[in-house]
Amino acid sequence: MEEESELSIHEECGIFGIWDPAGDCARTVYYGLYALQHRGQEACGIAAINDRELSFHKDVGLVGEVFDAGRLDQLNGTMAVGHVRYATTGGNRRENAQPLTLKYVKGTLAVAHNGNLVNTQELRTAFEYRGAIFQTTTDSELIAYAIAQERLRCSCVEDAVCQAVKGLRGAYSLLVMSPQKLIAVRDPWGFRPLCMGRRGEAILFASESCALSAVGAELVREVEPGEIVVVENGEITSIRENCVNASSHMCIFEYIYFARPDSILCGQSVHMARRQAGRLLARSSPAEADVVIGVPDSGLDAAMGYAEESGIPYGIGLVKNRYVGRTFITPGQQSREQAVRIKLGALRSCVEGKRVVMIDDSIVRGTTSRQIVSLLREAGAAQVHMRVSSPPFLAPCHFGTDIPDREELIACRYSMEEIQTLIGADSLAFLRREDLHQMVPDATCGFCEGCFTGTYPIRF
Repeated sequence: MEEESELSIHEECGIFGIWDPAGDCARTVYYGLYALQHRGQEACGIAAINDRELSFHKDVGLVGEVFDAGRLDQLNGTMAVGHVRYATTGGNRRENAQPLTLKYVKGTLAVAHNGNLVNTQELRTAFEYRGAIFQTTTDSELIAYAIAQERLRCSCVEDAVCQAVKGLRGAYSLLVMSPQKLIAVRDPWGFRPLCMGRRGEAILFASESCALSAVGAELVREVEPGEIVVVENGEITSIRENCVNASSHMCIFEYIYFARPDSILCGQSVHMARRQAGRLLARSSPAEADVVIGVPDSGLDAAMGYAEESGIPYGIGLVKNRYVGRTFITPGQQSREQAVRIKLGALRSCVEGKRVVMIDDSIVRGTTSRQIVSLLREAGAAQVHMRVSSPPFLAPCHFGTDIPDREELIACRYSMEEIQTLIGADSLAFLRREDLHQMVPDATCGFCEGCFTGTYPIRF
């Protein structure tokens, strides 16, 4: 999205938190955030509690750029929460980095948020008429204010959280830290993932299970949609007052693109889901070809599945520069276009003179796909058949993924034949919408597919 008003910031982020009586929690969060770096590459932060005193550090940049050993030593404590952030143009400011921290009459709070509210303007206006002065342009600050306000009327912070979230509509996976408690919260629709783990006496929460594995913790379970989990001195309390929805609606795009392949979401391996998408594509959209390749990284697993199902050999046709971030979440169209050739190179020995099936996870505007097809042709590919391991995007996301308005979505502007011509492919096919659920046969949750259907779980 090239231009974005300050009040409609769409973001895809990662959160990580820990309670550990052994201390040194900030260092554990640091490693957890490293494992979640794929979810946000523009800003990060850690807040820690040491003997009820809150300390924090956050800034624009990658985890390894923002923190060093000395900084982590200053954040030592028995509780800590961290955040990696991605924001669209206009939202990448230092003050928007998280966790957000508050000092108020009842003490201190730190809040880390993954998701996007759909009633942001309504909440902001209400707070402003009560005299609130905002320091950021994020909806996360609204959540922090709502909790602090309710805390003035409630006897404990978890009751304040329970009351505050009743006024929120949209996606929010939250970690809230007070001087004595670590609280994990998931919205009643379960749009964004959040799981709980253990490492000895330590209790941990993370956006994805891969972050738990990275710090030697074991996945215990998902935080359920609407659930509030409270950790105090190692004791866990579950509040299910807001667990009112009959079924969850986790973003299906977590499996297609966002999550790391070694994560488990709702009981479903992300790697196996992507592999299954490739198999389904091979069945519904076969191609006569000599080699199957994937666009790194999230297209690789689907390419393996396509190769397995079709019998066409799998090859490494595109090489990724590991020091360049994801082009899908690079704000500004010009930046995306410039980044493709820096990010990817075609392996001539794999594709020269061959009919190539190229698997990618999605097509948004079409610019990146056109450039990758061009790279393969320059490397001598005789044919390029593009297969996409998701259905066409037909609508924007309102719950925390940077999928733009319909005017920018190529599938809303052109027919399938026109898209094929625009990207320069010899053939083009997408995963069928009816195959989405077959992609995740082991998942224990329902899904939001609004970006593919234009129908959302929430009215707004």
